[in-house]
Amino acid sequence: MDACAQEEVREVPQPPSGEHPVVAVLAVIAIVVAILLITWARFEVHGTEDLEAALDENAPLQPRPDEEREIDAAVTVNRFATGLSP
Repeated sequence: MDACAQEEVREVPQPPSGEHPVVAVLAVIAIVVAILLITWARFEVHGTEDLEAALDENAPLQPRPDEEREIDAAVTVNRFATGLSP
């Protein structure tokens, strides 16, 4: 009987209430690095022609072919249908 009473009295160790400051700083650095890598990948994959055209007021944007518009519309519909909307 005495053993059961002792087990009930034992306190369960609680996890620490806050995180270590070094972990918080590393998390922020990781987020910044991820943003920079995503931006760099965007420039490497897509280039900068569309951005330059958008900034240059004299250069008109070329309309995309109908087939490409249909593909983009289908991809967008599928993203929303699967819950992967941007």
